[in-house]
Amino acid sequence: MDLTELSASALARAIGAREVSCRELMQATLARIAAVNPIHNAIVSLRDGDELLREADARDAELARGESRGWMHGLPQAIKDMAPTAGLRTTLGSPLLRENVPSHDGLMVARMKAAGCIVIAKTNTPEFGLGSHTFNEVFGVTRNAFDPTKSAGGSSGGAAVALATRMLSVADGSDFMGSLRNPAGWNNVFGLRPSQGRVPQWPVTDVWVTQLGTEGPMGRTVEDVARLLDVQAGPDARLPLSLAQHASFADGLSGLDGQCVRVGWLGDLDGYLPMEAGILDVCGQALDRLQGLGCAIEPTALGHSPDAVWQAWLVWRRWLVAARIAPFLLKPANRALIKPEALWEHDQAASLTGAQALHASAQRSAFYQHMLLLFERFDVLALPSAQVWPFDAALRWPTHINGREMDTYHRWMEVVIYATFAGLPCISVPAGFGAAHGLPMGLQLIGRPQGDADLLRLARAYEQAAQDVLRVRPGDNASA
Repeated sequence: MDLTELSASALARAIGAREVSCRELMQATLARIAAVNPIHNAIVSLRDGDELLREADARDAELARGESRGWMHGLPQAIKDMAPTAGLRTTLGSPLLRENVPSHDGLMVARMKAAGCIVIAKTNTPEFGLGSHTFNEVFGVTRNAFDPTKSAGGSSGGAAVALATRMLSVADGSDFMGSLRNPAGWNNVFGLRPSQGRVPQWPVTDVWVTQLGTEGPMGRTVEDVARLLDVQAGPDARLPLSLAQHASFADGLSGLDGQCVRVGWLGDLDGYLPMEAGILDVCGQALDRLQGLGCAIEPTALGHSPDAVWQAWLVWRRWLVAARIAPFLLKPANRALIKPEALWEHDQAASLTGAQALHASAQRSAFYQHMLLLFERFDVLALPSAQVWPFDAALRWPTHINGREMDTYHRWMEVVIYATFAGLPCISVPAGFGAAHGLPMGLQLIGRPQGDADLLRLARAYEQAAQDVLRVRPGDNASA
């Protein structure tokens, strides 16, 4: 039995039953990384193998004494290289942090360790997590699981590829502008952006307005996504906007009555969003699966100016990204070591005024209220996870879609901002593969406010209906 083929939940059950040892799983994981990672470059800062095996032995000894730390006991984990990990390099993909070794874990990492995981490495991310294409000057480019000449997406690109190529059984990530959803769609796995406040992030310098980004789970199965969310989620007194504890997302996955689910299909927002050929068709196949579950699918308009949302989004993003970059620019010489897209974000924010920020906040509030009206008609809203197929890994970002010029380095990912801006839960589910090239695409399902449990229940039912897509592995002829 190849242990790396098993889901995290299956591995946890096997380890708990003493059918598989933590050492055996660690050995299999390290062997898989050695075989696959040189091609895809998803795992970075890998720890010494002998040290990891000793930690696995210690976990086995705990089990022998009847002690288990939790669901993740003995599971090898690589943490996205944006989250602080005590004693292990955390670079944010920046040359300025090439040798940065935190003294403390971030809150999410601490919770995962408390649940028993063994942190073996980090997963690659773009510089400062900016841009949905995972490359940086520290570790290089991460390559798509299904075609190493193509982008893995980002910023959780390393996590998605490590999952799809069986180097990890489950993975953490973070999502600001689709960073859990886009790479999940492009690597045929599930990626959940939780509700705002569901997975609190610490340390942060501001606990009130830096809420567009969130950490969250990614997995090859919905059960794994839900179980990791159970570990990551829960309030923290240091973070006043964190949400109350939910009993268990993993225990509530069954029992969906599809005939009670109304899905509003937003598509390309009536032509507002340029889409490469075939994306809407593949997402249509995913909608057919939902319809087969009894769900009612209805094409619908957003009903709110998408340009107004975009302009307000730009203010919020520039404001928050500039705050992330500004400390590094206190030393002028550092400017030469920061990628131009990050500098552009910082410099664009220099002229922002308080009045502009307040106006953008009012626009965001109005958009949220409008989304509530949509959820009076629908239980879920659906959109593609990306507007382009995985592109050439040598490119920095797509400059055109169907002849339409992208006026920013992130405009090609506009499709993901709606869930983020409204603070809503959203999961990317594998939709299928393009007939012309065999590359994967995802479908975003946006849930009601704080409706993570209902969204996961729908995703679980979809998963059972999408086994034809989920059975396709990297290296298979996906278009056949």
